[in-house]
Amino acid sequence: MLKKIEAIIREDKLNDVKEALAEIGIMGMNVVEIRGRGRQGGITLAGRSGSYQVDMLPKIQINIILSDHNLDDTVNAILKAGRTGDAGDGLIFVYPVDEVVRIRTGERGHEAVMYPGDIDEKKSKKKD
Repeated sequence: MLKKIEAIIREDKLNDVKEALAEIGIMGMNVVEIRGRGRQGGITLAGRSGSYQVDMLPKIQINIILSDHNLDDTVNAILKAGRTGDAGDGLIFVYPVDEVVRIRTGERGHEAVMYPGDIDEKKSKKKD
């Protein structure tokens, strides 16, 4: 079965998270710049004319489709690389994926999300 990870992280943690994912063999992902707010409800900034509330903060959304047996390693890599310990570090959502079709080749399911040198290939080399 395939899963979709949707991770909302701080903008300044994007490179750390991408590097951590590449290290474990996660090759394919989409990155989207978004704005949002969580429990903290935004931040208060002080300017020359007083303070003001910014309630929709810039964030990064990373989308990854992967095999469910790679889920824990991937979530742990995002947690380790994306955590600062402060409010606003983000969230990770996990969804089931019913089907994936690679447009160029027509490959479906697990084969459609495979890349040379990806996490599955790295894991199979470790077993050999």
